Amino acid sequence: MTRQELKTMFLNMAPSTVERKEIIVEQAYGHVEIVRDGPDGYSSFKTNQGENALQYAKDRMAEGFDGLTDLGTYKLIIK
Repeated sequence: MTRQELKTMFLNMAPSTVERKEIIVEQAYGHVEIVRDGPDGYSSFKTNQGENALQYAKDRMAEGFDGLTDLGTYKLIIK
């Protein structure tokens, strides 16, 4: 199989239908990252909240990120 055939085959593959929705809290550094990846595209937002990182993540899940996004369905990961 040639390089061109491999490239054509790769570009013609159907996009993944698996959707990833996560809120990742790194307590050692105070970082909170909100990640969404799926068929509509990739989105990531990262902020430093210091000692309040976990509370910030909980608040965002309760009230939403920008008033439009429901973060209650996102998976909370604490590192």
